[in-house]
Amino acid sequence: MTLQNDLLLRTARGEIVERVPVWLMRQAGRILPEYRAVREKAGSFIRLATTPEWAAEVTIQPVDLLGVDAAIIFSDILVVPEAMGLPYEMIEQRGPVFPNTVRTKEDIDRLKVSDAESDLAYVLEAIKIVKRELNGRVPLLGFAGAPFTIFCYMTEGRGSKTFSVAKKLLYTDPQFSHALLQKITDSTIGYLKAQIRAGADLVQIFDSWAGILSPEQYQTFSLPYIRQICDAVTEAPVTVFAKGAFFARQEIGKLNCQVVGLDWNMDAAESRHLIPDKTLQGNLDPCVLYADFDQIRAEVKKMIRGFGTQRYIANLGHGVYPDTDPEKVKCFIETVKEYSS
Repeated sequence: MTLQNDLLLRTARGEIVERVPVWLMRQAGRILPEYRAVREKAGSFIRLATTPEWAAEVTIQPVDLLGVDAAIIFSDILVVPEAMGLPYEMIEQRGPVFPNTVRTKEDIDRLKVSDAESDLAYVLEAIKIVKRELNGRVPLLGFAGAPFTIFCYMTEGRGSKTFSVAKKLLYTDPQFSHALLQKITDSTIGYLKAQIRAGADLVQIFDSWAGILSPEQYQTFSLPYIRQICDAVTEAPVTVFAKGAFFARQEIGKLNCQVVGLDWNMDAAESRHLIPDKTLQGNLDPCVLYADFDQIRAEVKKMIRGFGTQRYIANLGHGVYPDTDPEKVKCFIETVKEYSS
């Protein structure tokens, strides 16, 4: 199917474009009352994410309501550990919790390398529905968590500011750590390839907890596994977003990916210098969207001046916060479109 708006894909491939494409991380979510209505109907986050028709509906909402240049499939990075045999629960106000954790070699042996077609069929079905419903209006993005980020949740069992249990294992049992990371990597490669077969036009790897590692540990326990994924997933463009890993930008820029996502701590000019031959994505501080409309416009224009209008995808430096006014989000999107044309 020919895309009517393929701006994002052309930008990812490094082609000359007429304006900067724009989308937001977590755009399908709590900022939209329309999302909250579907979420209430579903009764729980997990039921929403695992029911293809509902997941598809909330995936398409931001395209209709906000005017973004891409949809991103509504799902969660933690579907991968669940598919490997480690189920999780989503507790209101607390986030994800794993009743069981992975701490020993025997725990790893109990896990399997997931088979995306059967274990994650609901995500693939949602992708197919979205593709059909979008009917070529904009590209659809798929995603997965980076192996180290998934490792954090599987070993810690919940969200954490420090992930000290996960980091302790890197120091005390590197053999265990590499074995688990490899199993997650194998599952993730199969999952991303399946997403692309189902219709995803580009896939993003979220290394949400990259910033808790030292540069040396990042080189040992995160980058090699992301590299394996980038080398294996060749069927569509790949974006690598490693939040907090400002120290690894040069190495990330050398990966076999097309786009590098940046958070708001990463300077535009410095990032261009470190990553000269890839498309960059980011990186407005989500808190800018709490400011008044004039200030939002001024910050967006400043960001675009910093990155330039080519080889650049406008986004936030992390997910949009749930209490953000959708009108402020629209202001961000419209300013990108108008100012970069």
